[in-house]
Amino acid sequence: MLRNGSHVIGLFQGMFERNLLTFNPGWDQAAAEVDPFTDVRELQRTLRDAGVEFVSEVDEHGTGPGSFVVVDPDGNPVLVDQHR
Repeated sequence: MLRNGSHVIGLFQGMFERNLLTFNPGWDQAAAEVDPFTDVRELQRTLRDAGVEFVSEVDEHGTGPGSFVVVDPDGNPVLVDQHR
């Protein structure tokens, strides 16, 4: 993990097939909990309503941790991964 001010970049050789952008609702840049935050299920509903297609989805009826993946216009996966 590389950190410069509030910017964090994780380099993971061989762990992911392509470049991967990750967002973690409920965490700040130092992985400390923030409250309030927008739940991953609400983010998924907003993106679905906007016509975004999903590679994987979070259970809309669940609570707590969950994640979904979409693909950006360049073909790179975007992971939204909620840990709490």
